Amino acid sequence: MADDEGYQRESVKDVRIGRYVLIDGIPCRVVDIETSSPGKHGSAKVRITAMGMFDGQKKSIIKPSHDDIEVPIITKRKAQVVSITGSTAQVMDSETYEVYDLPVADELKGKLEPGKEVEVMEAMGRKALSRIWQ
Repeated sequence: MADDEGYQRESVKDVRIGRYVLIDGIPCRVVDIETSSPGKHGSAKVRITAMGMFDGQKKSIIKPSHDDIEVPIITKRKAQVVSITGSTAQVMDSETYEVYDLPVADELKGKLEPGKEVEVMEAMGRKALSRIWQ
């Protein structure tokens, strides 16, 4: 069931490492999942540790395993790098020809150059460079 807000709800039991969840309204990539045993008067708890998709900050959340969690709706598009200025890349969407500026992540610095194709991920109204097409 999709929502107009840009996310949908999914059972905590279905969350896996490498998938994305919303923590404090921020799309985050799951890097670790710990599950505790159910207690005498309660259900099992799940601790999800994730890295922010846009800021790279580590976040965690604890929820009962039978609860739901919000999962962002992420779209991936191809774009071409038009120019690079410092730590900002100007890219052009390959389908709509829209041109916009995006910050360059540390792991992509030095590898980007004008003319290269990149993948842009969009979630919750924000965009980020995710990888370079080879």
